[in-house]
Amino acid sequence: MTTDTGKPTLTVDELAARAGVTVRTVRFYSTKGLLPPPVIGRRRVGHYGREHLARLELIEELQHQGMTLAAIERYLRQLPPDLSPHDLAIHRAVVASWAPDTVETADRAELERRSGRSLADADIERLAAMGVVQPDGDGFRFDAGLLRLGVRLLDVPLSQGSIMAARNVLVEHARLAAHELAELFRGEVSERDAQDVKSLSAHMHPIVVQALLTTFQRSLREELSGWVEGAEAGGPS
Repeated sequence: MTTDTGKPTLTVDELAARAGVTVRTVRFYSTKGLLPPPVIGRRRVGHYGREHLARLELIEELQHQGMTLAAIERYLRQLPPDLSPHDLAIHRAVVASWAPDTVETADRAELERRSGRSLADADIERLAAMGVVQPDGDGFRFDAGLLRLGVRLLDVPLSQGSIMAARNVLVEHARLAAHELAELFRGEVSERDAQDVKSLSAHMHPIVVQALLTTFQRSLREELSGWVEGAEAGGPS
């Protein structure tokens, strides 16, 4: 995607394939100013990097939620201009949380197109083990919100057992946090009518998800920073 120096290396065709969209879509978003211009290299070829891919995935998620192009433009204008690909991924996760779970069925070719990459048999087996895809006759059932996350995990240098253990930890603590927050808000809405309860729920969902993601992001950064610093201090002499 990028070199070790952080220079963009994706062509427009590669960017479109990784995002699961067409080249025409990428160019359309670029003409609307939704994507920053590529870095122009030799032979006047444009190159894209992580920030372009993360922003493109966010735009696609916003469209999936039913937002108009004008609404997407307003949403993106409100974001800080120097957001990192990681920060953009956080925004996309929050946006994705607004929608109900969506399970789709596709053949292998469509699954690969939606994944933005070719998938070996071992990749399919690993995605199935993570619960991201499920064989269904000649095709596959998959949760659209989990697919790209699962595909990214294919490149993470962790064993399948570690990934599954991490998933179990996240599920367990997420359920506990959701239960405790629900109990906390239950008293707040007990005296309100049904319409007020629905309104509060609709507003609180994205806010709570954003708060959880932000808190977890900061906590994980602190944990990993301490781990890396400890590893460097105790490294080979």
